[in-house]
Amino acid sequence: MYPATVVDAVREHARRSGPGTVLAGLVGSGIGPSLSPPLHEAEARRLGVRLAYARFDLDDWGLPASAAGEVVAAARAAGYAGLNVTHPCKQVVLEHLDELSADAAALAAVNTVVFREGTAAGHNTDWSGFARGLETGLPGVPLGSVVLLGAGGAGAAVAHGLLTLGAGRVRVLDLDTARAEALATALQARFGAERASAGGSVASALAAADGLVHATPVGMAAHPGLPLPAELLDPRLWVAEVVYRPLETELVRVASERGCRVLDGGRMAVFQAADALALFTGAEPDAARMRRHFDRLAAPGEREPADVLD
Repeated sequence: MYPATVVDAVREHARRSGPGTVLAGLVGSGIGPSLSPPLHEAEARRLGVRLAYARFDLDDWGLPASAAGEVVAAARAAGYAGLNVTHPCKQVVLEHLDELSADAAALAAVNTVVFREGTAAGHNTDWSGFARGLETGLPGVPLGSVVLLGAGGAGAAVAHGLLTLGAGRVRVLDLDTARAEALATALQARFGAERASAGGSVASALAAADGLVHATPVGMAAHPGLPLPAELLDPRLWVAEVVYRPLETELVRVASERGCRVLDGGRMAVFQAADALALFTGAEPDAARMRRHFDRLAAPGEREPADVLD
């Protein structure tokens, strides 16, 4: 029988997993296609850890993002090691935590919750996952001026990663102009007044930019489409995507066709997952091995269970 509530689902996952199992999960909306469960479980097995990782999709119960707090409370009570948090819960979950890592506090966004001795601590592995992905996937691209589409939790992490890597200036654009301005103000406080700004048109921003990073839900399986007019994707730009399911979003496809250097969302997904798995288990994942697993899982038509992947 399907669990009547999301809290029931959290408890049922714990009950079915049995003693000695490390419990983890993902909470968000529209996460049915997420690769997080097989990605985490496969690497955990190779580390000698029995991990059971579940999806808690709020859409399945018609719940708003605020219901992530119920999932956090239920998981804490049921003895989970931790939870990953994704769109649209990365910021609303803050009020349900006892403490934040320095990065999560600076970003005011959490993608990983760790339970230890009754305490719920929020972490952010998105920013480091993006930074490592950009360094390895688009090495040597110019970072003088970068346009960021999206000022939510993922956008905040990307902006932090870009400026930590040495980007000269990040211009934040969002349909919610107040949110974009708030993120730019926070970045200015951490990195300097000249290194972040907000507002303006996408066309004018890209005219003076070296690269574009997309960090909105547009392009996800549940939100297909292109986040900006195709004609603005000039070949001189590099383009980085945060969405990884599907791996080839419309932005990735169109930008590639127009001659841009392109980074899909896969590397960020793998690196942030590796960092989160380390927090859940205390073991050190092999990120390169996880990338190989991810590539197999993300391949069109792939249906092999994660435990047969090397």
